[in-house]
Amino acid sequence: MVLLMKKYLKYNLLISFILLYSFNTVVVFTQFAPIPGSLGTTAIHKDSSIFINWATNCSVNLGLEDISNPQSAFVSSGNSSMAIGFPGNGIISLGDGGEAILTFENPIMNGNGWDFAVFENSFSDTYLELGFVEVSSNGHDFYRFEATSLTQDSIQIDAFGSVNTEKINNLAGKYRVNYGTPFDLEELAFEIALDINHITHLKIIDVVGSIDPNYGSYDHLGNLINDPFPTPYPSSGFDLDAVGVIHEQPLKIKNEIFIENFKCYNGLIEFTINKFINKEIIISIVDINGKKLIEKIINNVDEKFEFKMNLNYLKSGLYLMKINAESEFYIRKIFIQ
Repeated sequence: MVLLMKKYLKYNLLISFILLYSFNTVVVFTQFAPIPGSLGTTAIHKDSSIFINWATNCSVNLGLEDISNPQSAFVSSGNSSMAIGFPGNGIISLGDGGEAILTFENPIMNGNGWDFAVFENSFSDTYLELGFVEVSSNGHDFYRFEATSLTQDSIQIDAFGSVNTEKINNLAGKYRVNYGTPFDLEELAFEIALDINHITHLKIIDVVGSIDPNYGSYDHLGNLINDPFPTPYPSSGFDLDAVGVIHEQPLKIKNEIFIENFKCYNGLIEFTINKFINKEIIISIVDINGKKLIEKIINNVDEKFEFKMNLNYLKSGLYLMKINAESEFYIRKIFIQ
């Protein structure tokens, strides 16, 4: 109970509106964070500087276009590679009850505030296809964030119906395209078998938004979650766009041990490697989406190996240079104009 109270006080996600009537009657309406651009929203735009990395791998187990139809086909919109890197590279539709498992360059860790955010591709603030979020620190045992749905469950929301974002919490897909739904690992601190400072895998599971208990999904309070259903199309279910990392475990980087005289000017980078003679060294350039653009493998390094690379042909923007030599790493940001 103390943890639950702390959670809601810390993030101010739960807003209560109290209306006083005659005869001392008090009616309380409770709601969660509103749409992007509104006071109190928790939505994070994809271009926010708080994102320091993105998912690097995704595998999927696709669901049906319509789980209530025995003749239904499996979804077929997009592919798993589209969920890797920065949002906007396409989506993978999960289908009814389908799931995606994502991994990352470095483990996600519990920091101050939000730790990661999930992006969906909804075209509006009210057409919301939802998903559960689970995390794992070993790749086998997953733990779910406590999802809440206060949406009515007496009338089915149809295929193009509306969901009020202020009625849902801890469900991916809460916000429209380009805005991530954030999650805080602190909320799972009570899970003894989960290392919230070393999250290696993240699972997104499509919410089957049927109010028929034979098919529907439930929140942590036992409420059926009502969202557009059925959606018997190749793009049925949760449409995963990306997962942005806010806090991650740092690499064991030793930047000053084997790199000297680093220079970057006019698209040309130069530096000297001063150790690892006759060892393999891998030099790579990656973009902000985590996509590897260049990789050079150097063997038989001399005692003082001078390296030069011309990057003028790359588009203007921010890149990372990574050097891997045995167990040591060097990472440097490079800006090309």
